[in-house]
Amino acid sequence: MDNQNIKDLEREQADNKMINDAFQHLLDTYLASRHRKKVDIVTKAFHFANQAHKGVRRLSGEPYIMHPIAVAQIACEEMGLGSTSICAALLHDVVEDTDYTVEDIENIFGPKIAQIVDGLTKISGGIFGDKASAQAENFKKLLLTMSDDIRVILIKICDRLHNMRTLASQPANKQYKIAGETLYIYAPLANRLGLNKIKTELEDLSFRYDHPQEYANIEAKLASTQAQRDTLFKAFTDPIRKSLDAMGVKYIIKARVKSPYSIWMKMQNKHVTFEEIYDILAVRIIYTPDKRENEINECFQIYVALNKLYKSHPDRIRDWVNHPKANGYQALHVTLMSKQGRWIEVQIRSDRMDEIAEQGFAAHWKYKEGGGEYTEDENELNDWLGTIKEILDDPQPDAMDFLDSIKLNLFASEIFVFTPKGEIKTMPAGCTALDFAFQIHTFLGSHCIGAKVNHKLVPLSHQLQSGDQVEILTSKSQHVQANWLNFATTAKAKSKIQAILRRDNREIQKKGEEIFKDWLKKNNLELSNSIVDKLCDFHDLQKHESFFQAIGDRSLLLGEKDLDELQGRNKKPNGGGWRRYVPFLKSKEAEENKPKTAKLIVNKDFNKKQPIIITEENIDTFIFPDCCHPIPGDDIMGYIDNKNHIEIHKRACPVAAKLKSSFGNRIVDAKWDMHRRLYFDATIQIQGIDRKGMLLDVAKVISGELNVNIKKVTISTNQGIFDGSLELRVHERADMKVIIDNLKGIDGLQEVQQIL
Repeated sequence: MDNQNIKDLEREQADNKMINDAFQHLLDTYLASRHRKKVDIVTKAFHFANQAHKGVRRLSGEPYIMHPIAVAQIACEEMGLGSTSICAALLHDVVEDTDYTVEDIENIFGPKIAQIVDGLTKISGGIFGDKASAQAENFKKLLLTMSDDIRVILIKICDRLHNMRTLASQPANKQYKIAGETLYIYAPLANRLGLNKIKTELEDLSFRYDHPQEYANIEAKLASTQAQRDTLFKAFTDPIRKSLDAMGVKYIIKARVKSPYSIWMKMQNKHVTFEEIYDILAVRIIYTPDKRENEINECFQIYVALNKLYKSHPDRIRDWVNHPKANGYQALHVTLMSKQGRWIEVQIRSDRMDEIAEQGFAAHWKYKEGGGEYTEDENELNDWLGTIKEILDDPQPDAMDFLDSIKLNLFASEIFVFTPKGEIKTMPAGCTALDFAFQIHTFLGSHCIGAKVNHKLVPLSHQLQSGDQVEILTSKSQHVQANWLNFATTAKAKSKIQAILRRDNREIQKKGEEIFKDWLKKNNLELSNSIVDKLCDFHDLQKHESFFQAIGDRSLLLGEKDLDELQGRNKKPNGGGWRRYVPFLKSKEAEENKPKTAKLIVNKDFNKKQPIIITEENIDTFIFPDCCHPIPGDDIMGYIDNKNHIEIHKRACPVAAKLKSSFGNRIVDAKWDMHRRLYFDATIQIQGIDRKGMLLDVAKVISGELNVNIKKVTISTNQGIFDGSLELRVHERADMKVIIDNLKGIDGLQEVQQIL
């Protein structure tokens, strides 16, 4: 036997040992669970999948079967699912990647497992492949299959979690696409299903691949401040332990540290540094009640005991024990002032509440394995699925609109509102009287003219608060108005308003099309897509429908300029496009008499796996949209637009988040290679206590010590407090950090933050 054959044999033996060990670990976990022990069918599913995927490897080099085993392990260990789900997880890629069909699965494993595998197959197309991503379409399919069996989405989340855990083997453009989808779709879904632990891990993994440097910095700072937190935790919890022991409560106390992604989001949203975040540490008290019926009483007894030890923050108590969140979460949150002068949040929950908080609906409902029926109350989830089904029944014409409308429902925190008859309704925080009307009934929403909140007359745009009693007032002569979209916040209200407006708009568009055809005929022109495209571009309209709508409602009148545009007689500024954000400036010498640079066009030979490098020489060939203003030092990515030009976005840009989710196959990695020759616009906001010479000190630091150009300064003062903004020209993001650090040293300057 030659060396190569020996190596192949050794590799096969090592692979088989790794596969069998992983499956044995899965079986051990399953046998230790509370489910009925259907070992035979799980073993049968493993052997079937192992045979089907034989010889195939993942990008990481390991045998492909390791992925389905890992997904099944997550389903069993981290979600607490039973044999039907474990089998479906083991088989989830068989129909997609091999010659076996759903019928084969049904014949061998029965209809329930086959139905779940079929659901998973429908939504798996193109997630890692080079096919057009069209994630919004996949997401629609995912939500439709959810309503057949919730386990489809639970296993899909397990699949996504394992893909995120092994994302290092993927090229950078795939990493951004998959991390983007995860943050935009899968993390909020996991949150909505109460899978808190998994949601946090998905967010952290996405953050790690999108912003590796920031992730590493926060991890390092968390590690370096661990000892301080341990000291604070011990000093804070020792008196609590004594008190609970004296009461005879069975409990455990855990320290809960804020996740890197949550810390980073707070730093971005509040414009603060790591050191300025005070709620990194929270304390979790998990108690076991002596009897289930005493569960809520015991929770509040613990709360009373804590109040005797520490002062509580009056505005920061959250009672999700009596009013659980829509995802099933129950706990009592209270914020207490420690003896060290720090506010610390304490979460009090029973062992049952804790299991639901970590494992979500999987812990809430125990499946009757085989029958696939739910044995506990499923009203909450059904209400949510009902809303989503309504949105699906009236599909949005634009994938982005669809994702946005679903996102409204996924992310919303909740308030409780009462009907005139005293029925309680759960609504998203920030919702309006109009949203409430549509929540009750579409007819009520489309004919409402106002509302009475707590017996006082209010407009439709009135924002509701928890505990409000709402009565909707209607009129048959009322019709849906386009401006309602400005204050409708729920997915249901927005989708219904859009559907009604679309129906009305179709008539106007038809009329506009007729007017346009007559105009073309009069000017001896033939109707074609290229003519409409040109005029859409000319009038800065994104879609043909918008163009015909504008003609139909007379907000756009066709004239000589349109003819000139079609015949190439118009001269546009900036060599194309009426609006263009120019984020960088060159020296006057370099800028004078410089010919306009043509935009880079992506052709069929373009390698999407290679990063594009942005330099001083080629920066003009890329498009910099005005949504996020990236400058050197920012984590960036490229997006190939409909004209095959490349837009550059910050990876944290909200527009980029949508692009990654809906057009993943058009994402490319992008890197800076700049040499401090160009200037970029950046803005800093300052706030502080006014005094003589403050502005002079600020100018000295920026222009004198740091030699930075100030473009514009705006300062306003009110009762001894001043607010201001400084528009500067810098070479890169690192310059901003130096400027901010230096400004913080000025006496009386309280707040310094960069506007992103």
